[in-house]
Amino acid sequence: MKTDDLIRGLAADARPTRGLGTGFALALAAGCTGALALFAIMLAPRTGMPGLLAEPRILFKFVVTLSLAVAGAWTALRLVRPGADAAGPARLLAVPMVLLALAVIWELLASPPATWIPGLIGHYALYCMTLVPVMAAPVLGAVLLALRRGAPSQPARAGAAAGLLAGGLGAALYAFHCIDDSPLFMLTWYGIAVGIVTIAGALIGRRVLAW
Repeated sequence: MKTDDLIRGLAADARPTRGLGTGFALALAAGCTGALALFAIMLAPRTGMPGLLAEPRILFKFVVTLSLAVAGAWTALRLVRPGADAAGPARLLAVPMVLLALAVIWELLASPPATWIPGLIGHYALYCMTLVPVMAAPVLGAVLLALRRGAPSQPARAGAAAGLLAGGLGAALYAFHCIDDSPLFMLTWYGIAVGIVTIAGALIGRRVLAW
């Protein structure tokens, strides 16, 4: 094969990154619309919402989940741009983790030991582990399709970041319904649910984002 032919072939195979941000935003909007539709069909807002957002423990759930989603989105967009440095966005992922760890420590110090296990188990752990991935699924699917416009050198990592984004948004949406407010519950069951979505994103992204 001649050098000119090789260059033309590589150029034809290269995926355009122009408009990646716009396509990502549109896909995210579509995925969120699907997630909201699932929420309307399957769940209902917790009694007292949105007024309960004035309660620190309830507001905290949205701070953690939404900050995780923002960090995941930023990291995913960096990872699908060839040569982009994803170290900064990846470090941002530490923010929700540190916040949650501090909240758990505070919970253990401020509450009697007899309340720890009930707070961790909660009322609807199984629902949480099931419904967060369900709410996240439309977001994950839409975002992965949008990220195909990029050219990630590590598609599994990019897919995992998309999973963190989707899992964070799914968890935030489920939090509108959830009556379990303990940081111990959130660390355990929300963490498992988001982990499921992240692993799914990595496994799917490894295939659909490869180029």
